Amino acid sequence: MTHFVPDIQYRSDDSSSQSSYGQTFDALWIAAHPDDAELTCGGSIAAMVQEGKRVAIVDCTRGELGSRGTPETRREEAIAASKVLGIGERWNLGIPDGDVTITPDHIQRIVVALRYFRPTLLLFPPNFDRHIDHEDVHRLVRKAHFASGLRKIETMFHGEAQAPFRPKRMFAYMQTYTIPADLYIDTSTTFEYKLRAMRAYSTQFHTEQKHIDDQEPQTFISRPEFVEFIEARARYFGERVGVKYAEAYQTIEPLGLSSLSLLL
Repeated sequence: MTHFVPDIQYRSDDSSSQSSYGQTFDALWIAAHPDDAELTCGGSIAAMVQEGKRVAIVDCTRGELGSRGTPETRREEAIAASKVLGIGERWNLGIPDGDVTITPDHIQRIVVALRYFRPTLLLFPPNFDRHIDHEDVHRLVRKAHFASGLRKIETMFHGEAQAPFRPKRMFAYMQTYTIPADLYIDTSTTFEYKLRAMRAYSTQFHTEQKHIDDQEPQTFISRPEFVEFIEARARYFGERVGVKYAEAYQTIEPLGLSSLSLLL
């Protein structure tokens, strides 16, 4: 039985439970690195929060192999971004950056999170992407999703045994590579929250306030053009469904409706 203790980086005032069951959340985003959830799904996250839903983020690694910033600055930035989006809680699992292997220990870290948050919706990286950690987290979460429902896999949180649990629905969000999308979420009214949450990661993304003599190495996401890419993609996804901005998701399992009238 694992006794893994996560790094609870942020908890809003209404998310103070220390129970092994936590408080049932409507949605849980799992990401490979701090900032992944914001730059891919920040608009969707902010929209759910503004609808009064309970949302949490779990980052698997501290991003310690990143070319810019440090684990300490990334942690501070993750907290700041969490406040911008208004989420209920944020964890970091401390899995080694660049070594997101499928081991019993790593699987059970995800299981502890699933059984604590007990989310209805589970959202995580795609199975094919530019960064191999994203692909590895996809496979790790799929393994953990199945294991989390098994009674013979026992986990503890804060000294209490956790009950088996599996989320109702799973979705993969789109990161760098374009994958077939089954679902588009209108983020027209929350796109600015997404940008503000991204800007909270001042070591990672270009901001107008950043000194012109920035000495850290330029990366794929630190260039000014990357923010333009994020907006262009949001506009493209929005155009596909007749709105200004949108974010795209892929269903892991078939998504059924009780009636076509739900689409009216």
